Amino acid sequence: MQAMSVLLSSNIPALGEPKVGKVREVYDLGEDLLIVATDRISAFDVIMPNGIPDKGRILNQMSCFWFMRLKPFVKNHMISVTDKDIFAAVGAHSPELSGRSMIVKKADPLPIECVARGYIAGSLFKEYKKGGGKIHGLDLPDGLQDGDRLPEPIYTPATKATEGHDENISFDQTVDLVGREVAEKARDLTLRLYTEATHHAEDAGLLLADTKFEFGIHNGELIWIDEALTPDSSRYWEKKDWKPGGAQPSFDKQYVRDFLENMDWDKTPPGPELPDDVVMNTRLKYVEAYERITGQRL
Repeated sequence: MQAMSVLLSSNIPALGEPKVGKVREVYDLGEDLLIVATDRISAFDVIMPNGIPDKGRILNQMSCFWFMRLKPFVKNHMISVTDKDIFAAVGAHSPELSGRSMIVKKADPLPIECVARGYIAGSLFKEYKKGGGKIHGLDLPDGLQDGDRLPEPIYTPATKATEGHDENISFDQTVDLVGREVAEKARDLTLRLYTEATHHAEDAGLLLADTKFEFGIHNGELIWIDEALTPDSSRYWEKKDWKPGGAQPSFDKQYVRDFLENMDWDKTPPGPELPDDVVMNTRLKYVEAYERITGQRL
């Protein structure tokens, strides 16, 4: 991987305009798709003007690692991440796409985020404090602290918000959205993948507090799509430092959030320029997560 390079947007004239998300840009290849992971970073649903070097490559390569490792449990959309195949798809030698691109199968995405949690944190803990353990059809014990381990992993699906935050919903609401058979299969796969991933993460000295999965229908079959257990979609904590009772240091964009929380910004676009130390400290967290999970050096 090329160190310290930054790609904020891709440009592949031969493929037309991509569908642009917060981080990824998706090109239509006809039967398949090309996903390019940029180095953009967002916080509070606002994309920052400068990116994090190598972030897109880290996300892409971590997804590749997990798709390969967990393939025995569910099919996924990954076809290839090799430069040879990527350059053939775009019709040119494009070094800026190296390591950050993936050719995938087309699928019809489910209209839900599939979230597994082994610990209570983030949006669920905030809702738990307000509404208790019966929220969203759950039955959580009383007295949980921020960061506590749950008695067993739970499934907390969410809506896919085109703007603003996703919202946690109940399993019954997902049945209304996708039908019982698909809802049950998505739930069961989410918990199975999460459980398998937690074992590997703990071997690397990390706790996988929670993560989100996306699934889609391909040729009538439910497959795993989008990204796989990256720091953007997952909350990784240092196992030896875990201490319930407050927010846990995590391997993601915590430095960015902390910087933004301590400045005079109303959390609406445009986002402020990130200082060099915030950029580099954030990069180091992503790099460490990548290297510990994959066992590979960046």
